[in-house]
Amino acid sequence: MTHEFDMVRSLAAGVEGRRSAWEFIRGFVANWSQALGDDDGWGEADLAAAEERLGVRLPLALREAYLLFGRRRDLTSNHDVLLSPSELYVDEARDALVFRHENQGAASWGILLDTLVDEDPAVLIRADLADKAAERWESWLERVSLCFIEIVLSECVQAGVGLCDFLCDFDDYGVEMLEQNCSRLPFPAYPMGEEEQSIRWFLGRDVLLRDDDGMALLARGRTEKALDEIRDLLPGDWLNDSR
Repeated sequence: MTHEFDMVRSLAAGVEGRRSAWEFIRGFVANWSQALGDDDGWGEADLAAAEERLGVRLPLALREAYLLFGRRRDLTSNHDVLLSPSELYVDEARDALVFRHENQGAASWGILLDTLVDEDPAVLIRADLADKAAERWESWLERVSLCFIEIVLSECVQAGVGLCDFLCDFDDYGVEMLEQNCSRLPFPAYPMGEEEQSIRWFLGRDVLLRDDDGMALLARGRTEKALDEIRDLLPGDWLNDSR
């Protein structure tokens, strides 16, 4: 890691509140991708038009995220999709404002309408089920700002081939090696209330890792060497390993 950006310390501060979340994202993006620029966010006019069309006021945290980096698809939409202001919508039951879709339409993320008055409300997820009557909004993360940290991190490890890879047969030995050799990042386990089946983040030597409850491991190296080292540490059928 560089001296300018301490991932663990910055993330520990970033999860504490809305403003520190944006500071973490600025630092992370500058060190792992391309620094944020003045044109990376949507304009106030775009958000105002969305609010007028929907008849609701967007929460402050959601507005700030869109204004800061909402147009950077490499940070928000490599795999799942952050909706543009013109695509935001209220679900049919008029329960929630929807702002993100799973890439194959299997799930949506939203904010309950009665919490839109909060500056940084909770984010929920709803699976797309064959039985529509069984669909429910379930807890995901307790604040919008936390959700956008998760979005940036998750889209980082799913940025395509090159510095990213995926291990689907991630067994107990792999989990043990991960825990012994990499640092658990200070991001809350999620979905909320699922401590036994949760997503966790780790940091190796110049490699970011997402452990999906031992079912899969996603990795993003800052260099090809760093990615190769994690492949060697955790052997298996890595999707993009052509060595």
